[in-house]
Amino acid sequence: MTTVAILDWSMLDTWIVIAGMLCALSCALLGNFLVLRRMSMMGDAISHAVLPGLAVAFLLTGSRASLPMFIGAAVVGIMTAFFTEWVRGAGKVDEGASMGVVFTALFALGLVLIVQAADTVDLDPGCVLYGAIELTPLDTVILGTTTLGTIEVPRAVVMLSCVLLLNAVVVLLFYKELKLSSFDPALATALGINARLMHYMLMTLVAVTTVAAFESVGSILVVAMLVVPAAAAHLLTDRLPAMIWISLLLAVGAAVLGHMGAIAVPAVFGYSSTSTAGMMAVTLGAMLVCTVLFGPRDGLLVRVVRRFKPSLRPRAAEH
Repeated sequence: MTTVAILDWSMLDTWIVIAGMLCALSCALLGNFLVLRRMSMMGDAISHAVLPGLAVAFLLTGSRASLPMFIGAAVVGIMTAFFTEWVRGAGKVDEGASMGVVFTALFALGLVLIVQAADTVDLDPGCVLYGAIELTPLDTVILGTTTLGTIEVPRAVVMLSCVLLLNAVVVLLFYKELKLSSFDPALATALGINARLMHYMLMTLVAVTTVAAFESVGSILVVAMLVVPAAAAHLLTDRLPAMIWISLLLAVGAAVLGHMGAIAVPAVFGYSSTSTAGMMAVTLGAMLVCTVLFGPRDGLLVRVVRRFKPSLRPRAAEH
């Protein structure tokens, strides 16, 4: 039964996987720098804090059209990054505390506004949290026409492709600046690199990526995609280029295996279906667990073996 379910693949499944891959790649690319900066939960803060932006956009326009919703959420997401930095500097508190203060306040405000707006329109707060990646192939845009007919592509795929391209171009153009400001902001400033500008540019990209992604996969999976691939890759290597490539491979694998698991696993337990976004997050978690247990460098299994076989311990660097 499981084999039949896996082979029962349609074009809709292909578009779902493509949307998941684009989302995962966009998030993982930026997640490496968030992990290095010890700001992994900034994506969580932004993904929750954009709720008032969605509600205000609807209250001002009276429409659930994608463009005003995206603009409203993106503006609030960028404001979240600025407010977090302002609270950290003005209040002399650490990054985690400032993120907690800002995103909980904005999230609570967003919930109040959405509940008020939900009295007059069908706004589902759960959809914001969990996403609806299974429905992305149904919302399409026409890119052009050929002799064979019109070319229709899911709107989420077009948007996430643009976001991935933007992130890739910025990372390629400012790779050295992002790397140096992530490892040592003081040294970057001394070398003439505007570390604060790099910080806000990265936060803006995170905000735009989060807003573009959570409509499809929900805020929970966005956080997983921002943090887990980069964290798992960091356990496997200390070299940033290798870390980026490994995180991208893990992101793609999680998107593909997650959707396949969403098709096959429920049938094993007698259920008809499950959440594809949730299964992708579970797959990411399984990958991280495997990395922690069986990592070739710092995995728990390797540590146990080294404890009983000192000859396998890495030699200290010679001076």
